[in-house]
Amino acid sequence: MDVVAVDIGGTHARFAVAELSGEGIALGPETVLKTGDYAGLGEAWRAFGERAGRPLPNAAGVAVAAPVEGDEVKLTNNDWVLRPTMLAAELGIERVTLVNDFAAVAHAVAVCDDDQLRHVCGPDRPLPRGGVISVVGPGTGLGVAMLVRGEVVATEGGHIGFAPADDVEDRLLARLRERYGRVSAERVACGAGLAEIYAVLTGGDAPLDDRGLWQQAVAGKNAAAAAALDRYCAMLGSVAGDLALAQGADAVVVAGGLGLRLAAHLPQSGFADRFVAKGRFETKMAALPVRLITYPQPGLLGAAAAFASANRA
Repeated sequence: MDVVAVDIGGTHARFAVAELSGEGIALGPETVLKTGDYAGLGEAWRAFGERAGRPLPNAAGVAVAAPVEGDEVKLTNNDWVLRPTMLAAELGIERVTLVNDFAAVAHAVAVCDDDQLRHVCGPDRPLPRGGVISVVGPGTGLGVAMLVRGEVVATEGGHIGFAPADDVEDRLLARLRERYGRVSAERVACGAGLAEIYAVLTGGDAPLDDRGLWQQAVAGKNAAAAAALDRYCAMLGSVAGDLALAQGADAVVVAGGLGLRLAAHLPQSGFADRFVAKGRFETKMAALPVRLITYPQPGLLGAAAAFASANRA
């Protein structure tokens, strides 16, 4: 059967028609709409239908950047509000599955082939089919979810407290605490965290916006930005390792928009050393496979996979 897969973030809403079959999930061409151009999902849905040039399927899997709970789901970084019990009627369809955006990414991990999960560190072996897989994704924020024996558990693990590991990170914590009070892991292990690290290392704010700083850091065109990126990867390793310990993980998958951007950099960085640096549990941590999802649109794939999981015969 066909369903519409939807992935709604703070800035963009992505749509694609997905074919579900016994062989897996096949996504059609992606359409990207700016959320600010539309009053809500219903209006954007109709715009996608016009662009698709075909009748839309009578079912949808929708991933949203917000906790999915209660009678209203307010998007974290835009003004859209979704009402789960009324969503199918609003879209004019029969069935809809609504999930948190990072839960969708975990659903994508569950259905990806091994060749779409690149080795980062630890044993170079496929993900286990059972047990717990922690899914960690740096992007605009820090997404965290779990796969538990194939079932997805959405979490807000990105909001655990930030734990500095040395004097540099102590200074980073002090800088952020002055601004925010409580400092979560998301404040450092997200896109905006690179500029904060840069400022601590250099003693001055970055002369570029976040996008420009990331571009120069990844390209190695700016020594200070590259040093900040190395530190960022190490700190991400610390956070990922803490989450793996807290969740009792048997493996870890790195995802998110920044994760894919760091695909070539992470294995060469301090990520692995900091991931395993857990005192008496270093041997256990070193035995965990850590992989990175390379599927280009895991949110859309996961939205479709979440629908398939919720509607199994």
